[in-house]
Amino acid sequence: MFLKFKPLLKSTLWGGEKITAFKGLDSDLTQVGESWEISGVPGHETIVSEGEFAGKSINEVVSLMGAHLLGDSNYRRFGNEFPLLVKFIDAHHDLSIQVHPDDDTAHRLGKERGKTEMWYVLHSDEGAQLYNGLKKEITVEDYKTMVKDDTICDVLAQYTVSEGDVFFIPAGRIHSIGQGCFVAEIQETSDVTYRIYDFKRRDKDGHYRELHTKEAAESINYEVKDDYRIHYEAKKNEGVQVMSCPQFTTAVYDIDEPMTIDYSDLDSFVILIGVDGEGTVTDDEGNATSLRAGETLLLPATTQEITVNGTVKFLESFV
Repeated sequence: MFLKFKPLLKSTLWGGEKITAFKGLDSDLTQVGESWEISGVPGHETIVSEGEFAGKSINEVVSLMGAHLLGDSNYRRFGNEFPLLVKFIDAHHDLSIQVHPDDDTAHRLGKERGKTEMWYVLHSDEGAQLYNGLKKEITVEDYKTMVKDDTICDVLAQYTVSEGDVFFIPAGRIHSIGQGCFVAEIQETSDVTYRIYDFKRRDKDGHYRELHTKEAAESINYEVKDDYRIHYEAKKNEGVQVMSCPQFTTAVYDIDEPMTIDYSDLDSFVILIGVDGEGTVTDDEGNATSLRAGETLLLPATTQEITVNGTVKFLESFV
């Protein structure tokens, strides 16, 4: 079986018009910054769009299917909350400079859990850039001073992006998606974000948006790396793993001939995120569905294998 969900479209201060066109949606909503494709975040849960579970939220499906959906180890670990959140993000303007706490810091600050995430860059504007990580060492006091005097961006690593680029954002890493970027984001089920700097922008009511300088200072990992981009060799008709961490494992598939993927030894659900082209996915029970750019599928942990036909590029992610 396959599960598809109604996307949760989010209009934002910085959102654009790429998402509805990419997904082929007829929507009057403007400045769509995010499409939450699969979400178990309380109050923002995606709803199954078709099939026997149509109308039910993802967490309701988890409570009904349990380990059959999540896998045995995941169900023991997460219970009835779906553990991953998948989004498409369109930055028509710069997002704020921000950071997410790790679990220990989140608990100390009264949150349920922290957030680790990754980005896969989709077709973005020419010259679009993003920030990911520190490029020079700073102290906590340096950080606070730089936020006050508008120079925090001077110490951040900045990257010009192109389609297929991958960036990992572990909890604690300062980051921001820049104007013109269009990305798929895979992350833990958490909506905790601490805003460090917002370019002195005002909201629709003329107010500066709240900064979380103190909480962010407690959350930042001040480690400096030489390179924050994930490097991998793109290949045709085989899965290429681009990230594996305790929170998720993600691979890229770019196929133009029939391909069978074996999940018989995997104790996890699988998410497929269409990023280009179009194909058909058939499981070992004979169920078939489409997978095209902008579509996201959830495969239960009971799925033994799938066969993909067509010319399609997609991300595969599981826990």
